[in-house]
Amino acid sequence: MKTSSERHARIFLLSHMRAFTTLAGHILGSHPQINGYYEMHISYEDASALDKQLDVFLEGDALKENSQYLFDKLLHNDYLLKPEQLGLGNIKILISLLEPEHTIKSIVDLFARKEVDDLYASPVEAANYYIARIQAIADFSRTADQFYYYFDAELFQRAPETLLPKLSDWLELESPLSERYQIFSHTGKARKGDSSERIHSGRIDRTPVDYSHVVVPEDVLRTAREVYRKCRRQIIGNAADSVSLD
Repeated sequence: MKTSSERHARIFLLSHMRAFTTLAGHILGSHPQINGYYEMHISYEDASALDKQLDVFLEGDALKENSQYLFDKLLHNDYLLKPEQLGLGNIKILISLLEPEHTIKSIVDLFARKEVDDLYASPVEAANYYIARIQAIADFSRTADQFYYYFDAELFQRAPETLLPKLSDWLELESPLSERYQIFSHTGKARKGDSSERIHSGRIDRTPVDYSHVVVPEDVLRTAREVYRKCRRQIIGNAADSVSLD
């Protein structure tokens, strides 16, 4: 007899901080077939991680009746995904990147507003995180024995009407993903994703955020842009399918 963790297939989103991943999680997690919407901070290196994922989810939420998926996102190199080690037949992997200037400025802005000094309030350290993370995702794209779907994260805000139907098809959902989403028990909480008021709106907010007050040294941005272009090209080239701004 299968356990609850085995009965549910998995959706994993590999991305980085400040790439609309909280929005992505809420849109996915609001679908009747999908459970999960926040970052669980788990490494998936063997089958025991699937039980841990389920336990973490059930601490604050309940499985939907007749649902098919459990979702998690991995945004840090501390947490690994080794799909071939999980012993699970149905795994859907999504990979998403956001361009560097907006991302780095957003990271700096977020961590500079914290009450205590934080490493990522430094533009250099924020860029170092971004570069290391997208390089690790590119490495995954070359070595993982698993199909994945790539999308530019900007599409969640700029063209969800294009992105959401494609994600719905890739995930083989019975009904389309919606621009409207639920507010959950962990919405807006620290370490669970975006804590701004925007996430509480319950629908995609297309209003751009202005980070012009954040200054990133040009040489730092230049390096980040070069790494982004190289990694993005590799990731798209290795993807089973993709949708991009190009």
